Amino acid sequence: MREVQKTLKESSKRLIEDKLQVFGLGEAQGFKVFNEVIQTPGDGLIVFQGMQDHNAESIKSLEGFKRAWIEEAQSLSARSLSLLRPTIRDEGSELWFSWNPRRKSDPVDQMLRGATLPTGSMVVRANWSDNPWFTKVLEQERLDCLNTTPEQYDHIWQGGYATVLEGAYYAKSIAEAKAGKRIGRVPADPLMTIRLFFDIGGTGARADAVSIWAAQFIGREIRALNYYEQVGQPLATHIGWLRSQGYTPDKAQIWLPHDGSTQDKVYDVSYESALSQAGYTVTVVPNQGKGAAKARIEAGRRLFPSIWFNEETTQPGLDALGWYHERKDETRNIGLGPEHDWASHGADAFGLMCVAYEIPTEKRKPIQYKNLGIV
Repeated sequence: MREVQKTLKESSKRLIEDKLQVFGLGEAQGFKVFNEVIQTPGDGLIVFQGMQDHNAESIKSLEGFKRAWIEEAQSLSARSLSLLRPTIRDEGSELWFSWNPRRKSDPVDQMLRGATLPTGSMVVRANWSDNPWFTKVLEQERLDCLNTTPEQYDHIWQGGYATVLEGAYYAKSIAEAKAGKRIGRVPADPLMTIRLFFDIGGTGARADAVSIWAAQFIGREIRALNYYEQVGQPLATHIGWLRSQGYTPDKAQIWLPHDGSTQDKVYDVSYESALSQAGYTVTVVPNQGKGAAKARIEAGRRLFPSIWFNEETTQPGLDALGWYHERKDETRNIGLGPEHDWASHGADAFGLMCVAYEIPTEKRKPIQYKNLGIV
């Protein structure tokens, strides 16, 4: 099985045919290869299908099967998983998943790499270092990846999640931050103000998506301490999170994008007014026009070497920064600005923080002249 399989060329049929030849398993042993299926001993049958072609009715055609091997399982949708699991459930039946991890939120990762595994499941992490046939050519390719695209190495070679998309705006910056050990344990200074930078994916009290970076500006250093995101939740939920983290009005200040002051037609409230009523000091950053996204990205890249991230609490925000990338016109091979997807809200809130940051200026002490008769 695959999520999408338009032709048999996209299936694992050729691989299985090759292995049957390698191990000398032919008709004499009960294996017969046909155009679309492979017959196995004991009237068994191997078929090759795409889950996207199935619905609740058609999936019943698989109820007689005892094994389902899902290849490239990182692409399997939650819908497909919910159809497949109740279908292959005879006594002694098994589901096999093979995949290269992509994101924590992929359904197969939530099921098999989460905190609680399904009863009777077994998960094996197999890596290049476990390959007894690992060649010198592959070893050189691995080392080249480590040297030339270190931001991709963990995902390609170590089985890590694709937290950094190739060509992403902050890919190099994140790789340098990891190398410089600026992603780790970063404590808050209890005497310094917590600065909260919002991005809202709409207007009013029920904006579709809200992202918040919590940081402290300490000298020329920015400490990114926490990250929060929610979709489809009322403003009261976000304020509740702020208070649960100790970000009360006496300890924290808030910065909003330009649309934070917009009145919602239904709820007749803006983020600025609601947060002000909750006691917070709120600053709305003016609209920078068409060049706003570019300005945020440039500010983020410029300041990244001065930013330290508390990894445990900002990892979802780092994932967003690693994914934030240019939308391209493939025909003309030109950039069309940032791709507006799940990562853009977190990246925009981060950019707002960088735009709002002001380099501290040193105040010179007046020179004291003594015994010179100078006034």
